[in-house]
Amino acid sequence: MKVVAMLRAHPRLAVMLALVLAGLAIGRMALGGISVEVAVPSRDVPIRVYGLGTIEAKVSSKIGFAVAGTLSELRADAGDPVAKGQVLGRLDDAEQRAKVAAARAQYDKAMAQSTSARAIVAKTAVNRAQKEKVSQRRKSLVASGTVSEETFGDAHAAAVSAGADAQAANAEVALALATLADARAQLELNEVLLARHTLTAPYDGRISFRSRELGSVVAPGEGIFTLFDPATVWVLSYVDETLAGGVAVGQGAEVRLRSAPARRFAGQVVRIDIESDRTTEERKIYVACIECPQHLGEQAEVVIDTARVDSAILVPSTAVEGFDGRQGLAWVVENGRLARRSLSFGHRTLDGRLEVAGGVAEGARVVTRPVSGLAEGRSVRTHDASP
Repeated sequence: MKVVAMLRAHPRLAVMLALVLAGLAIGRMALGGISVEVAVPSRDVPIRVYGLGTIEAKVSSKIGFAVAGTLSELRADAGDPVAKGQVLGRLDDAEQRAKVAAARAQYDKAMAQSTSARAIVAKTAVNRAQKEKVSQRRKSLVASGTVSEETFGDAHAAAVSAGADAQAANAEVALALATLADARAQLELNEVLLARHTLTAPYDGRISFRSRELGSVVAPGEGIFTLFDPATVWVLSYVDETLAGGVAVGQGAEVRLRSAPARRFAGQVVRIDIESDRTTEERKIYVACIECPQHLGEQAEVVIDTARVDSAILVPSTAVEGFDGRQGLAWVVENGRLARRSLSFGHRTLDGRLEVAGGVAEGARVVTRPVSGLAEGRSVRTHDASP
């Protein structure tokens, strides 16, 4: 306070002090008083891509009954492992069983009618053959005068009648066979409908969800169980298009789950969708994770190892202006003085640092942390950043 009062009392002294301070500042600038942090080469740099997604299963099915009905039996619940062909539930099938019984009775009746018709055909065939023989024999006796024309006529008429009876019997057989075929089809249809009152597992798997309880009335095709194949569990992750270009099938990955934040699960990229989401501009990438818990729908974080660089100059993205994904402006130190240069960049690390790929003169150093007072041609002192 005394110094301020003295300066107020002696304005000339204040002006002289200001001039001295300004001279000191200019001298400091001339001597490179400002210090800047510059990048140093980093060794064995992992290039990783981050994605957020959920635990899913490639083979997952909502299964239910093909017919309507009331649930009378349920043999599985969420979390249960099931085998192919295992009965999961049944509908009340009393009515359908009665229809099957009626259809079977009709089939048995048609079978009996067809058997009877075949017997009649055999009988009429024998009768026809006998009548034709009698007619032929009496025809030969007419020529010798042994029998009269009238007797031959009666025998011929009987043979013709027997032939007509045989034809009628054959027609009855055809009708009986058609009736039998229809009865068989009706029986098979009703047996198929009866079988549809029983729900079985289409493959070995595990139940993840059950939507109905006993006594519920269900509609045809309504999903009662959600079944998945545990061997096909994977992570469906969404990766920004700007980062997904380096992802390829077969690359290693690390999976982190919300239910186990301290654990890291090994995974591998097994599928990349060729179509991106037009709204979020993200690409779907699937990561197989054998050891991941089978909690479908759980949120998961995925880190994919896309490349590894032996040596690289890395610059924080905050030190680059106008970065367009390939190029940007950055400060560099050339022969002890600052310069503004357009640099090209390659990989981007998970922590947001950019790999300098070109635009740096030999011996120049890239500034990693811009500070106030940077200006073209200014002399600076440098100190290395942490690799």
